[in-house]
Amino acid sequence: MNDTLSVYLSGANAFGDFAREWQTRMGENFALAPFSPATVAGFGARSQGFRLRDVMFNRFESAASLRTTGPRVGADDHVRLWIVHRGLWRLGEPGGGTEHTAPAGRLLVQTGKLSHFAAAPHSTVQVLVLPAAEIRSERGRTASGSVDSAEVRLLTAHATTVRRMLDGLGPAGVDAARDTLAELARAVVRGGLDDTEPRLSPALAQAARDLADRRLTEPALSPAALARELNVSVRTLQRAFASEGQSLSSYIRDRRLDEARRALITPHRRMTITEIAARWQFADSGHFARAFRNRYDQTPSDYVASAAPRT
Repeated sequence: MNDTLSVYLSGANAFGDFAREWQTRMGENFALAPFSPATVAGFGARSQGFRLRDVMFNRFESAASLRTTGPRVGADDHVRLWIVHRGLWRLGEPGGGTEHTAPAGRLLVQTGKLSHFAAAPHSTVQVLVLPAAEIRSERGRTASGSVDSAEVRLLTAHATTVRRMLDGLGPAGVDAARDTLAELARAVVRGGLDDTEPRLSPALAQAARDLADRRLTEPALSPAALARELNVSVRTLQRAFASEGQSLSSYIRDRRLDEARRALITPHRRMTITEIAARWQFADSGHFARAFRNRYDQTPSDYVASAAPRT
C-alpha cells in the first residue's frame, strides 16, 4: 500500500484532525505515539510525507512544543532516521532514563519500537522509518551524526522526489523508489555511498540540482565543486545527469538565465543589465546577451521592452 500525507493544522481540533488523517494515510504499522495533554491542547503543525509499502517518510514542522507519553508504540523491527533541520529534538527515556538530544544539523538513528520524543517550538524534522532488516544495527541502539553529509542530502532529495511523483508511479517504479530509499538509508548509517549503484543516479542528480539552485550567484559553483560536496567523482555526477538527457553545466547555465530573466522584469528593479549579468556569473554583458538570445530568441534589452506594460 502507498499513500501521501499533506496537512497544515492549528486551532482547537487540530490534533484530532491530524491523528485521523495520519491513521488513514500511514496505517497501524506507523501508528502515532500517545501525546501529552499539553501537546494536544496547543497542537499546530505542518506535515508532508508518504507511505511506500513498508517504508514511511515524513517532514514535520511543529509550531508549539511536543512531548509524547505512555508506552512505546510501533513494530520492534523498525529503524528510524530522525533528521533535524531546525529547533531541538529529544529522543529516548525522560525522567532518569537515557535521552538523546539532537539540535538543528544533527541526525539520530534509532532501532526498535518508537521511543518517547519531545521537540522545542518551531522545530523541523524529517523521519524515515524502514524495516530493521534493511540496516544491520543493534536493537535499541541510538547513534548520532551530521545532516550535512552527502548521504543525507541524497536521501532527502530522493524522498522529496518520491513524494512528488508517488501518485504517478506504477508497481515497478514504486519498487525502485522504495529500494533506493533503503540503499540511501544504509549509506547514511554506514557513512559511505556506493556511487556505482545505478539506482542512485536520480537521487544524485536531484541533490546536485538542489545544491546548485542555492548557489547560483556564487562564482565557484561548478560540477567539480558539487561533486566534492556530494562525495562522488565528477564523472559519476556527470553520468547521473547524462541519464536524464542534460549536462550539469547546462543545468547551471539555464537556471542562471532563468533567474536573470526574472531579475530583468522585477518591478522597480535597480540593477542594470550589466549588473544582472555579473550577479548571475556571466563573464560580461556581451556573453550574457548571447546566452540569453540562444535560450529565449531575444536580447535582454528586447525582452525588457516586450515585457513592459503598454500604455
